[in-house]
Amino acid sequence: MTDAYADSGFGANSIGFGTRPAVLVVDFQRGFTDPAEALGGSPLVDAAVENTARLLAAARERGIPVVQTYVAHSTTRDALHWKIPAVLTDFVEGMRATELDPRIYEPAYDVVVRKVAPSILFQTPAISFLTKERIDTTIIVGCNTSGCVRASIVDAFSFGYRVIVPRDCCGDVEEGPHLDNLRDVGRRYADIMTLDEVIMALPRMN
Repeated sequence: MTDAYADSGFGANSIGFGTRPAVLVVDFQRGFTDPAEALGGSPLVDAAVENTARLLAAARERGIPVVQTYVAHSTTRDALHWKIPAVLTDFVEGMRATELDPRIYEPAYDVVVRKVAPSILFQTPAISFLTKERIDTTIIVGCNTSGCVRASIVDAFSFGYRVIVPRDCCGDVEEGPHLDNLRDVGRRYADIMTLDEVIMALPRMN
């Protein structure tokens, strides 16, 4: 089987790590990770949460910044035009669906930002924090790969960051869109790596 993308040079270059990475965790909130919630219960997302817990333990031990985000709106009136009913009704600030999954959240260490749109970097304080920390590399994890994770990857690339994506730390509702989007962003914007490869590459930061 031929690959017209590869034949045209897509994915030929490697991004690589810079010297100051940060981990951006996209939407590992109970609304997506808890089976009791309308959008929770995906085995792919659950596995990604468990893998991300390993990555974050290694990152925190090395002094690497961690930025957590969750999607929420103040009332149903200020929500964007989501086509997903549960996002409109259950993702109101203060509701259980907006709480970060305790498996990946360390309140004493992590920076938390709220977002209303798909990307962690769209009109959130995350950019100011990354600038202050002189970050040059974003390691992006979370859910769903085909939605908010992909949007965050594209924005991080557009802002000039190196983008690393540990495939084991991203999840989606179905495997097909998950794999398709990892392959697609890997052709254009990001290095797609395994969790173990990323952990081995993490530097120790001040």
